[in-house]
Amino acid sequence: MQLNFTPKSDLVRVLIERGHVYQATNLAGLDAAALKGPISGYIGFDATAESLHVGNLVQIMTLRRLQQTGHRPIVLMGGGTTKVGDPSDKTAQRPLLGDQDIAANIAGIRRAFTPFLTFGEGAAEALMLNNAEWLEKLGYIEFLRDYGVHFTINKMLTLEFVKSRIDNEQSLTFLEFNYMLMQAADFLELHRRVGCTLQFGGSEQWGNIVNGIDLIRRVAGVEAFGVTAPLVTTSSGVKMGKTVAGAVWLNADLLSAYDYWQFWRNTEDADVGRFLRLFTDLSIEEIARLEALGGAEINEAKKVLASEATRLLHGPEAARAAAGAAKASFEEGRLSEDLPAVEVTSQQLAGMSNTALMVLAGFATSNSDARRQIAGGGFRIDGRKVADANALVAISDGEVELRKGNARKRLVVTPGRT
Repeated sequence: MQLNFTPKSDLVRVLIERGHVYQATNLAGLDAAALKGPISGYIGFDATAESLHVGNLVQIMTLRRLQQTGHRPIVLMGGGTTKVGDPSDKTAQRPLLGDQDIAANIAGIRRAFTPFLTFGEGAAEALMLNNAEWLEKLGYIEFLRDYGVHFTINKMLTLEFVKSRIDNEQSLTFLEFNYMLMQAADFLELHRRVGCTLQFGGSEQWGNIVNGIDLIRRVAGVEAFGVTAPLVTTSSGVKMGKTVAGAVWLNADLLSAYDYWQFWRNTEDADVGRFLRLFTDLSIEEIARLEALGGAEINEAKKVLASEATRLLHGPEAARAAAGAAKASFEEGRLSEDLPAVEVTSQQLAGMSNTALMVLAGFATSNSDARRQIAGGGFRIDGRKVADANALVAISDGEVELRKGNARKRLVVTPGRT
């Protein structure tokens, strides 16, 4: 974005040079506020799945930048708002989840933040709160009286996602319409409880963030700030984290450190520098050196990106193991003990189709997905391309390499187990 001032605070300078700023309500004002002392900023995460994915990582890294520059990040879990569902980036209403599903999802999502943030009670230590603490205590009349009075239907109808739903004749329920009031109430409540004056979010959250800032100004008489990050897409236009096999999850029980490393290793050439700035802690100078590499040397920069991103999430040992396994498999032509393993018994293997094996190995999300990939020539067993999706698996007991494109796994067959 174009600036008409030179940032003096580490916070605003780092956010800009790392690529975290798409829109801001008053960036110069935020810069001045950050110079006066630690400020608190938050991002809300609704509990719609059991883990966050790479598409959420830019927001997590934004909170990390906030803490790295001496300020306090707040992770707001949407235990209350998940029951409504954010309509901002959707063309249809989300499925409504019950209390047990939401609680289980929150437990899984929490794990994604501990590698990136330091939690505690200090001025620059992260907090994790749940908006169910206050939203579920509000009565309907109380909610309308305390918050609804500050919003006009006229303005709410001008929000982009509302206009899009109406223009496309897609339904927008009254329940969803209330979401923007609930998010604004969150910002005000966080200001009251912990002095929060800054909200981050994705670009689709701009309208909701501005509503919260207006509410704080009307009720508390103070200025708050909002910053949105750009929607991260690859150079080919694919939304960040979307792959043929599904979402790139941040929880290790859903996606191994090796597969996470491979995801970053397969970054498109044109995206390497941008992703190094957004998703690693490498210095700007080192990133400039790496993104200037040309030809085949850019692959070395991709390996650095993969190792640094994996180190942040899974730790240095897992990153080294993943890099070593990839080197052994791709550069040395041998199987590594650190390759992810899929263990099946001889009995299970008998009568198993190539399609079923591909799904079991995590290379496909469904039988139909596996058949499409096999038809495209993307699946190999021991180096041999699989041509018939319905044919039985033709391997014997032992260790066998499975390969899908540039991703590899090892199938471990245990003789005699039942």
